Amino acid sequence: MKTVSFLVIVISAGLLAGLVHGMLNIAFVEPYLDTAIGIENQHKFAEGEAKDTPQFWKQFSDYRIWQKQGSIVAGAMLGMATGSLLGLVFAYSKNALPGNSEIKKAIILAIIMWAVLYFIPFLKYPANPPTVGDPSTITLRATAYALFVAFSGGGAIGFSMLYKKMKDKKFLAFAGYAGLMALAYVIMPPNPDPIKTSMDVVNGFRAISAATMTAYWITNGVILGWMWKKVKPDAVSAE
Repeated sequence: MKTVSFLVIVISAGLLAGLVHGMLNIAFVEPYLDTAIGIENQHKFAEGEAKDTPQFWKQFSDYRIWQKQGSIVAGAMLGMATGSLLGLVFAYSKNALPGNSEIKKAIILAIIMWAVLYFIPFLKYPANPPTVGDPSTITLRATAYALFVAFSGGGAIGFSMLYKKMKDKKFLAFAGYAGLMALAYVIMPPNPDPIKTSMDVVNGFRAISAATMTAYWITNGVILGWMWKKVKPDAVSAE
């Protein structure tokens, strides 16, 4: 393995996909955030926590601009982190993945990792707008989500190793993983915070967030596979 080429590929692929994710969030997710935060602001005005003044809206506008600009940076950081993980797993499992090209193999792996690290945890802890949630429970919510992701990721690794050792009963590995996640789904605590924002806004936010995250993982797989095909960091040099 050509270490420098490998690092350049996985980091670049993750960075580019992360930037795409950040731009998609600005275009499609942020409008839902604006709506949810607007509802929250009206609640603050009604309860006397804030005053509906030009100064308030000026500060609010400046803060939202800063947040939206930060979403690009957050997307890039997410891309480099998860892109590196995708690249490492791809390098280890490329020969075992189905598909007749690096691009197809990378897309298949990206979809698997999307399911394990994002979609399955999403079923238990779906995304909510930032205004949904008590600040006092953020540690509990973050810990529960991280544990569920760890269950899913660790279970996938363990049962994939079991899958390789099985011959005629490989389906048991899939059944075992499904059973583990069903158990985790039951025993892990639910989100403790009631949802007071309009469910139309919350459901719209969840749907578009899932769509942009799905687009991110597939984009990462496409770029990684294309770069891998062009650079071939695992090619053996002729003596």
